[in-house]
Amino acid sequence: MKISVLALAVASSLSVSAHVNAQQQNPSTSPESTDATEVVERITVTGSNLKGVDLEGAQPLIVISAQDIERLGVSNLSELMRTVNQTRGGTSTFTTAQSGATSTSTPPGQAAVSLRGMGPSSTLTLVNGRRIAASSFAAGTENFVDINAIPLSAIESVEILSTGASAIYGADAVAGVINYILKKDYKGFEARALYSDSEVSANESTKGVQVFYGSPVGNGHLSVFADFYDRNAVKASSRALTANPILSSSYSYLPKDTPNIYFFSARSGNEIGNPNCATELVTTEFGEEICAYYGNEDDYLESPLKSLSAGLIYSHSFDDVEWNTDLIFSQTESTSFSSPAPINQVDDSEGPFVNEAIIDLLDDDFANIILDDVFIDPYDSLLGRELFGFQFDARFSTPRTVEIESKAFRLVSELSGFYGDWEWDVGMTLSRSESEQVATEGIYNRYRYHAALGGELCSDGSIATLGQSSDSPVCSTGNLLPIYNPFDATSQANLDTLSLAQARPTRDGESTLYGVDASIAGDLFEFNNNTVSAAFGVEIRREEISDFASEDAQARAENGYLVDVFGFGSSVSDASRNHYGAFAEFNIPLNDDLQMNLAGRFDDYNDFGSSFNPRVGFKYNPVESVVLRGGWSTAFRAPSLTQAGVKLRTTRADFDCSANQQIADLYCEGDGTLRGNNVLELGNPNLQPEESESFNLGIAYSPTRYTDITVDYWHFEHEDLVDTNMTGVLAAAMTDASLRHCGIVPEGEKGISYDSVLCDFTDNSGLNIEQDGANLNEILNAYVDGFDPRFAELPLFRDHVLLLENTGTQKLSGIDFLVSHEIKLDNNDSIELDLSGTHYTQFERNIPGSDDIEELAGTYQYPETVANVSAFYAADDWFAGVTVFYTGSYEDDIERLRGREIDELISLDVLADEESRRDVGSWTTVDLSAGYYFKHVDVRLRVENLLDEDAPIAYGSSRGYDSFNHNPFGRRFTLTLDYRY
Repeated sequence: MKISVLALAVASSLSVSAHVNAQQQNPSTSPESTDATEVVERITVTGSNLKGVDLEGAQPLIVISAQDIERLGVSNLSELMRTVNQTRGGTSTFTTAQSGATSTSTPPGQAAVSLRGMGPSSTLTLVNGRRIAASSFAAGTENFVDINAIPLSAIESVEILSTGASAIYGADAVAGVINYILKKDYKGFEARALYSDSEVSANESTKGVQVFYGSPVGNGHLSVFADFYDRNAVKASSRALTANPILSSSYSYLPKDTPNIYFFSARSGNEIGNPNCATELVTTEFGEEICAYYGNEDDYLESPLKSLSAGLIYSHSFDDVEWNTDLIFSQTESTSFSSPAPINQVDDSEGPFVNEAIIDLLDDDFANIILDDVFIDPYDSLLGRELFGFQFDARFSTPRTVEIESKAFRLVSELSGFYGDWEWDVGMTLSRSESEQVATEGIYNRYRYHAALGGELCSDGSIATLGQSSDSPVCSTGNLLPIYNPFDATSQANLDTLSLAQARPTRDGESTLYGVDASIAGDLFEFNNNTVSAAFGVEIRREEISDFASEDAQARAENGYLVDVFGFGSSVSDASRNHYGAFAEFNIPLNDDLQMNLAGRFDDYNDFGSSFNPRVGFKYNPVESVVLRGGWSTAFRAPSLTQAGVKLRTTRADFDCSANQQIADLYCEGDGTLRGNNVLELGNPNLQPEESESFNLGIAYSPTRYTDITVDYWHFEHEDLVDTNMTGVLAAAMTDASLRHCGIVPEGEKGISYDSVLCDFTDNSGLNIEQDGANLNEILNAYVDGFDPRFAELPLFRDHVLLLENTGTQKLSGIDFLVSHEIKLDNNDSIELDLSGTHYTQFERNIPGSDDIEELAGTYQYPETVANVSAFYAADDWFAGVTVFYTGSYEDDIERLRGREIDELISLDVLADEESRRDVGSWTTVDLSAGYYFKHVDVRLRVENLLDEDAPIAYGSSRGYDSFNHNPFGRRFTLTLDYRY
């Protein structure tokens, strides 16, 4: 079934129902009022500290109500936020779909939300208007709030302000604020059970139970709640799109179970494929026949996740003071997987050696290939013995697997009341996040593994020593084991030897936030027969974070920065900071139709200094049905504690050869590919805050009582973004010799690590790679002529040392729009229609390593338009409706593919023109949601992707689809039962 062009045009929206406009404000009254009908709560809305002021429509505030959440049928906040247009598009909002066992970009089991694609650390996350501790494991070096730790059952509404708000909230509100508001005065009991599964018979079910109870207690109110959520894994092999490699040329030379012979050992200079390969041999661009590996066979599209959260919300009224306390505890458990680790030499260079004695253990065909076509060369074993053997290419058999447990605790207690006509509030916050991670499978100690290869491993797992009068290895305890055979993946004795090399590195993190704040709000004076209102406040906050891996997962200078285990690493960071802030906000009605909002906040940090951020906004009602609104503000993001305090973080960093042709010529054989290398990332205590300037201008029009139309233009200029920039360091190293190092980068220095062999070659003036004035192009030519390498590029080694710095800038703008209309029927039933969306008119960012600006909107993973439309029929005892989600098309990431992959795309005739371009198609899916209300029981059904639309193919992704903007899950069903009394 195809969606019509008209449907595509209409499908641009937000996934919440028509009631997503700002909350209705109530007039303020003092506690001395004697008319009970006039005593109402003075409401504060997200984006302002003023209370009881009519701010409806003053800012582009999105409110998702509990009813909206129920109609959407989502099972956690991560699912909910993926339906909001302002958090869709780009790669910043992440879920467990992007996590991996070795990933320090997306911590396993955790999820974060980013507004406008500007990054999760640029979006301030609040619960009831107050901060929550960041996850102890950063996303890269960006600290973020894990929304998997916030229970859905306790949510009354979600308020989203997608414009700069540092003038109100201080740091991190660069792109805006997401405020999760808890239920407060709910009376009764409700229990919810849900079950979700796909049409695929692959045990992919999701189960959940939510319980909430609220009741008056004396002069107060107590609510208690609990959530349980259990989601099974989704393997790539379960979907047609991901079960097989998207391109047969997207292979790795490193198979598992059946190693190839490394090309250095082959007499022909070409890789020799293993004749026992479990799959058909692949022909490479060099004409070799090799046993290949494709990552999809071990890929998980969604990792398993369990979470349990519980808490209470308590309020108590004294004579003229109200005490409010909320407490939330959560625990999540997840398992995450990455492809099996590559096997390298002890120093992490390619092609490990195996003893020639292995030849006698191979079948005749393979043994004859080695005897006829392979060099048998001398090499040093782990203990320094000279052995003879050959090199192989392989990875381990078992995917790298980590288990992670995260616990979060948050306690907020506040007192509020009135001093005359002024309302005051004093609160205390204690919030903590703790995570423990352990590698359970697929991680091996490099020294014990190489000891096994050389017959130098003892039966108790210890490494043998050399006898005093012999070159033979000796075990002080246990027995010396036979040589490990990497070509045998089946015999139990061989597997038992390998198991002794298995390692279980761990990682432990803790993040704590202590906060005290106080505010007062009320009316200042009369002006033009209207009241000028104000709010003032102060905040004191302390933040602490630590993230420590076990010693075998740390890169240490005394060990040449080698991590003890293959294919695994993490960060070591420890930092804290103190913060003081003060703000003032004024609402000034200039006349009956025009009001101005002024705000400013000063923040001081004990590490990087201070920042002042103002805001000016206006709201104009030329007629009753029209609101014109706008605002200008500045905002800032403090360098995260991880960025300021990371001691040494082992990770992978990409450099972009398409950004700089000189870099492409030196390091990528002239191609515009994206390359990755092991790097060591250093924190920088001298980092300055990221700064942003934003403005918005919009109109809200209500032509009828049941119709709302809003259009808002927004613009951000975001500067001094913090990141490491390997492309930039490579570019700087072309003229700065201090950044060029043969072999390991010396301790205390930074820059690029080149293979030591490169120092044997010089330019035409006799200068080598480390000397000032050296011509890198001439050194490359000399290296190619003298060494005849496999690839004509400067050979990089490992562990380039990069310093975090204020290196980036981005500028983005766009339009948000919403049209909602409710049709009232004669029988009190209604039809609710909503259309909303976000269109990016600009998303510019400087290219790493270059001052050139690239336009991201419409490029890979950055659709220009995301939107949806919904239509619901609502009666007293039932509802039914559909929501259509639309994600616009964008360019595929063809430019960064390897030449062999582009050749395959040409042969498939999928490129649009001679410039090797293609688009990832737009994607439109339909969700069906329906429910029936019995006296005490509600039954609801949600069908995701009702028409079973396949995710668009993205050749730029190794998975074959864009996991940030699409999914290959197909049609899914969720059944929910609610019991209330």
